[in-house]
Order: sequence, then C-alpha cells, then structure tokens
Amino acid sequence: MNTISSIIRTLSNEEKRSFISLLRQKNKRNDTKNIKLFKLLDNTSPHQDLDIQIYGKRAKGAYHALSKRLHDTLIDFIASKSFEGETSEEMEILKLLTVSRIFFEQKQYKIAFKTIHKAEQKAKTYDLFSILNEIYYTQVQYAHLNSGIVIEDLFSKFRNNKKSLQQEENLNLFYATVQHELLKNRRDAVPIIKNTLTKFGLSITQDLTFRSLFKILEITNQTAHITRDYYSILPFVEETYNQIDAKENLIDKHSFYHIQILYYVANSYFRNKNFKTSQEYLSLMHLQMEKHQKKYFRRFFPQYTLLETFNLNYLNQAERAIQILETFDYEKHKDQITYLLDLKLSLIVCYFQQQRFKEALSTLNDFYHSDHWYTEKAGISWVIKKNLIEILLHIELDHIDVVESRVNSFKKKHGAHLKKNNENQVLEFLKLATLCYHTPEVLTNEEFKYKVQNSLISSTNPEQEDIFDMSFYAWIKSKVNHTNLYETTLNLLR
Repeated sequence: MNTISSIIRTLSNEEKRSFISLLRQKNKRNDTKNIKLFKLLDNTSPHQDLDIQIYGKRAKGAYHALSKRLHDTLIDFIASKSFEGETSEEMEILKLLTVSRIFFEQKQYKIAFKTIHKAEQKAKTYDLFSILNEIYYTQVQYAHLNSGIVIEDLFSKFRNNKKSLQQEENLNLFYATVQHELLKNRRDAVPIIKNTLTKFGLSITQDLTFRSLFKILEITNQTAHITRDYYSILPFVEETYNQIDAKENLIDKHSFYHIQILYYVANSYFRNKNFKTSQEYLSLMHLQMEKHQKKYFRRFFPQYTLLETFNLNYLNQAERAIQILETFDYEKHKDQITYLLDLKLSLIVCYFQQQRFKEALSTLNDFYHSDHWYTEKAGISWVIKKNLIEILLHIELDHIDVVESRVNSFKKKHGAHLKKNNENQVLEFLKLATLCYHTPEVLTNEEFKYKVQNSLISSTNPEQEDIFDMSFYAWIKSKVNHTNLYETTLNLLR
C-alpha cells in the first residue's frame, strides 16, 4: 500500500476532491469500497488491518483486488489530468498528425492533406524534428494521392529533416557522454564539455536550433551543479546565451525554453556572486513568465522564487527574503517537491544567519522523512547541506548530546562519499566546527586561525569559491572574530 499512499501524497487537496468525485461517478453500486480505501490511505495514521476496517472481517483477496483497481484508476486520473493541463506545442501537433492519419484511413484525402500540412508548418516553427519525421513519412506514404505534391521536394524536406534529427540525437549522445565523463573527472568540466561537443560535430557558433542551444546550456548548468564550478563555466554560459539572444525572432515561439534559459543564466551569475546581474536576468525571466496569459507562470514560479530570495538574502535584504519564503504557497506547488525542499532549506539558512535559531530548528523539524527519501527527491548535496546546518543549529542551541550523535551519524553516512568526490573540505569544516564548540578557547589560537583560513578556502582564488561553501566558512570566521554572522557572510562575498 506504500505505492498508493505515495501517489496520493502527490495530489493537491483540490485534486483529491476531484478524484473522489470521479470515483462517485464511476461507481455503479452504493457499496463500492474504493472511496473508503482512498480516504483511509490519505490518512497519516498507520495503515494496519485495512481489510478489516473496510470489510469488517479478514478479506485479503478482496482487499488486494480493490487496491489494484484503485491504483490503476489513480494512474489513469493523473495521466488524464496531465493531458488536460498540457498545452504544449508538441501535444497539439501530435493531435493534428493523429487526426490526419485517421482521415487518410477513412479516405477523406482532401481534409487529411490539409490537416497534415498544418501539422507540418507548426512542427517546423518549433523545430520538432522527430515529429516532422513522422509527418514526412506519412506524407510520402500517401503522396501518390495528391497530384499537387512535387515528390522530389518532399524527399528533399525528408532528407534535410533527417540531418536535423541526427544533430538532435548527437545532442543526446553529448549529454550522456558528459554525464559519464564527469563521474570520472569532476574538476575539468569545461574541457569535457567542449571536447564532447567536438566529438559529436557540435559547436555553439554553428547554426544550431533554439532547442539545441537550450540543451547545451541545460547540460552546462547541470555540470556546474555537480562540480560546483560555476566560475569556470560562466564564460561558456555567456557565449551560449549570446547565440540564443541573437535568435530574437524565435524567442516567443520557444517561450518555455527561453524562461528556463534565463533561469540558468541568472543562476550562473548568482553562483558567481554577481547578484545584481543575476537579478537583471531574473527580471527578464519574470517578464517572460507573464506572457501568453501566464501559460508557464505556475510551472516556473518556485524556482524563480528560490533564486530571487537567494539574491535578496545576499544583497543585504534578508528580511524581505524571509517574508517571501514564509508566505510562499507550498501547497499550491507541491508537485515540484525538489524546489519546495530547496525553498524550505533556504528559509532555515536565512533564519540561521539572522540568529533566529529556534525558528530555524522548528522549520527543520518539518523534514520528517529519512535521508534516503530526501536523497531521491533532492540529491545527496541537498542532504549534506541539510545535515550540516542541523549540526550548526544544535551547536548554537547548545544541545551537546544531539551534536555528538549528529556528527557521528554525518561521518558514517557521508564520509566515504565526500572522500570519493574529493570534498574533504566538508569533513574539515565539521572537524573545526566541533572543535570550536567543545574547546572555545581555541578560537584565540593563531595556529587554529591559520588552519581555518587555509584549509577551508583558497587564499589564491577566493572568487572561485562556491557561495554556499563560503557561507558555511563565514560561520567559523564569525566565531573567530566575534562578529555578526550575517555581516561576516556578506563581507566575505563582496
């Protein structure tokens, strides 16, 4: 039953009401138990002896059959809801293609050719090469039924589209190769990206489509996230964005991709501590989100809010950032769990930097799932940050027993991963943080100060240091210098 319960948790309250209404419409008998089972599984209390609760007696066979039907209906409901809300160009074009094929089968050739021609024009507008391949295949199949078709022209379009489709396939190979290479070498991200582009005959300066440039920028952003090396990647991001910006006439036709691209660029500047430029790109992102009757506004609002509050916090507007995070409608966007977790963790960090430790801990206690669950939803880096901030909170609140258990648990769970990925600074930070706590007199020791300075950040290239790593480092620095944590953080990042 864990599977059905997990599915139910993805539904909003409105969707749950809609699903129950659907079940009532489908039920032909008054004694159908599916609604009762749904409500029981939606309850947060332990799900024990559900067959007895439903049937008043042991009925494992009937219960499993009921569960299977409820599971299948839930899947159908979610799929239908997805298609109801789907307004993407791809879906509209696929519908036109499907309808044209039906007309061909029914020998309604005039309307069939008219419909498939409309599908072709739309697919060409949005560079949907895989769909165009199916469209041209269908047109070739029925070309003999339309004397107005110039067969060689049709063949030429078919072959040219094949080349574009191959380029798109090469982009997928590029993506997979970069991901694989990064597992072996996390420190040479830019050379890996550029060499892999060359390997598959790709270049951002060639006449790539809008979607192709988007994919290149997407993998670049993901690479920077994995390696935490946004400094080296920023020039490549800027170069790629300039190619995209030059395609101004296509921007409105690729609104979804354009919004996501603006987020990637804004995020790259934020991670390089250029907060004002990041805000400029966020403003452009918000402007695009407002277009087309706010078609994509809800989809992008959580990630927009996340980056907006990051920038505000590091632009000395922490209270404004906290206000936005506290009033954010988490229930409305519960389908975007990764960004919601990021937003909650950001609120905890903001509280912590303002020394509002009890409020931070109260919010942290909302994270009641296991680390394994959070790793699946948000990734190992998120879990490590969450565990580190939890340890610091207990240090600040002087929960001595909790500190010891959390530190030991952290080393046991994450020590091997951090060493394998050459992230020894995290373990060194934890060592120094606990030393500060247990032996506060060490803070006046010059040798300790030297160790803090040289083991946690690079004195030669501090501008290359990751902004979140620097934020943790600021905590120890504030202890050493007896300064305000938030002010110390901002001064470090200037």
